[in-house]
Amino acid sequence: MRVVCCWAVCLVSSFVAIPAATGSDEMGAGVAVIDITPPIPFRLAGYFNERLSTATKDPLHAKAIVFQQGNESAALVFCDLVGISRSVSLAAREKASKATGIPVEHIVVTATHSHTAPLFYSALHDYLHEREIAKHGNDRYDSTAYRAELADKIASAIVQAKSAQEPVELKSGYAHENRVSFNRRYYMKDGSVRFNPPIQDPNIVRPAGPIDPQVGIVSLTKPGAKEPKAAIISFAMHLDTTGGTLYSADYPKSFEDRLKLAVGKDFTLLFATGTCGDINHRDVSTPKQRTAEMLGEMLGETVAKTIAGGELTTIGKPSLATRSVKLKVPLQSYSELEIAGAKKNMTRIDSRGLSFMDAVEANKILDTQLLRDQENNSSLEVQAFRLDQNTAIVSLPSEIFVELGLKIKAASPFKTTLVIELANDDLCYIPTLKAFGEGSYEVTNSCVQPGTGEKLVEAATTLLKQLK
Repeated sequence: MRVVCCWAVCLVSSFVAIPAATGSDEMGAGVAVIDITPPIPFRLAGYFNERLSTATKDPLHAKAIVFQQGNESAALVFCDLVGISRSVSLAAREKASKATGIPVEHIVVTATHSHTAPLFYSALHDYLHEREIAKHGNDRYDSTAYRAELADKIASAIVQAKSAQEPVELKSGYAHENRVSFNRRYYMKDGSVRFNPPIQDPNIVRPAGPIDPQVGIVSLTKPGAKEPKAAIISFAMHLDTTGGTLYSADYPKSFEDRLKLAVGKDFTLLFATGTCGDINHRDVSTPKQRTAEMLGEMLGETVAKTIAGGELTTIGKPSLATRSVKLKVPLQSYSELEIAGAKKNMTRIDSRGLSFMDAVEANKILDTQLLRDQENNSSLEVQAFRLDQNTAIVSLPSEIFVELGLKIKAASPFKTTLVIELANDDLCYIPTLKAFGEGSYEVTNSCVQPGTGEKLVEAATTLLKQLK
């Protein structure tokens, strides 16, 4: 049976329903890819010091998919970036809406969380930018035009995807991959919880949390074709496996290359980062660590077998419906003395005398102050949408702990639920309430109050149950 997926995401201040598709309207989908690689040199994101790009290992892309059914349309964009700032995502959505007629509320911009991508927002960006201008009169390692160009390119990807729409067959389901990801928080013999302890540290007791081995898949195939032309694939593992100073999309690049070998050179991987705030690739049991290429190869092999094995379920009767909500959540508060101390430590950001955790704390405090200066700074968007009675997708802002994503999946009334983080905005980490009590890096690097993650789970679960 020929079906085509249609996605609609609505960002509103209260619960809103878009009428469900009846299945009688033909639906179409289009995909487009645009290069968003910055110039060289440019500051790189992901760490708490100045790091400049020196070359390009592989280009950074914005990959857009647009769905249309009757009068309903929507777009989702996956960007090879460490995160997406609210200002850039909103500008891109507004530009795309004006050019295509797709409502702003139906456009979602997400980041893959590559740590070999540009630094273009945050308190660290602002400090390094202002320091360079104070020294040289201009910033040699940043361009204010890049943010505008990035928004333009994201919008352009949506325009191109809309013009490329055609009928597709849609399938969904999970692959299972438990060999590559690890919870990076560990209980230690002294009773503490430590982030990324040394390899083979004898003081490690056990991981402080689980992983999510499910690889969520929504594949799109041209009617009559055997192999998919594209797939939205969500997996919960940090994109911090490449390192260095070369621009790179990290392991999703090798993941896509492996899938192209299996299904065809024109295949496009639309990679979505699952809830991986406390998950990475680092295996503390052995000094032999896997490279981005190895990780991508393993994931690609697993997904290719799942697709070839007929394990995905055909969406024969799509029934599009959407719910969304904005949550007002409290930010952490700091005294004038703490803010002054953070500003002082920021001036020592490249100094060996400043500890890692002190650098994290300084950045977090100043990031939180930036959020306070922004309009609607503490409003977090949760979106859920139904493709059919078996398939739903949830998108969340920021870096989310895996336990929160697992709770959403467990409570979801849908057989397949993809949960995607870093959508439309980035407020650093959102840990579980339990993790807030345990401390360590991710908790220190959180701008929100304890309990925020559980509120996101409750909101997403409510939306999913309404959709069912």
